[in-house]
Amino acid sequence: MNDSISINRRQILGLFAATGAAAGIAVLSSPALAAKCETDGTPLQFTPKTAPDANPVENDLVKYPKCPYCGMDRAKYHHSRHLVQYQDDLVDGTCSLHCAALSLALNLDRGPKAIYAADFGAKTDPKPLVNVDQATYLIGSKLPGVMTKQSKVAFAAKADAEAVKTAQGGELGNFDAALQAAYLSMAGDTAMIRKKRAEMKLKAAGHAGHTP
Repeated sequence: MNDSISINRRQILGLFAATGAAAGIAVLSSPALAAKCETDGTPLQFTPKTAPDANPVENDLVKYPKCPYCGMDRAKYHHSRHLVQYQDDLVDGTCSLHCAALSLALNLDRGPKAIYAADFGAKTDPKPLVNVDQATYLIGSKLPGVMTKQSKVAFAAKADAEAVKTAQGGELGNFDAALQAAYLSMAGDTAMIRKKRAEMKLKAAGHAGHTP
């Protein structure tokens, strides 16, 4: 990964951590999915639990089926999924940029080796992954967001991004612009997710109460 890009990303993550928000975003992790380990209570508790993977893009949906931060099915959200490969080849496969941003903030001492995003412009399903350094993001369009109110989708071809922008609005930017937007919307997105999950629990409890 380009050194200047890496430094810029560290600055974005550092600013995010300085606000104290990085400590709070851990609440989005599902306790039911978190494995107890001896490093709990330290920054190392957020270390990806899977084995090192030198080629994480290959069969990523098989190797990383669930997002470790929200538990969502990455195959279902293949069009928005991201994948972070750290310098030690540990990998976080997430459902969205929102959860990739969580991974990067919680692993401040683990530099990213490569970051990948689904190519929203691809015609195939599942969408193939593209290195974010070669991607163009469409930020804030009318397309539905995943884990966020503000849509942020990646395209391998800038022409595809421009075509969707014409139809759906939004602004074009690189990964760092999209990452910064993800952090800026984190508080509102977290509140939205909490509300939705609370409503789902109430609905599930209501159905259970009416079971004959």
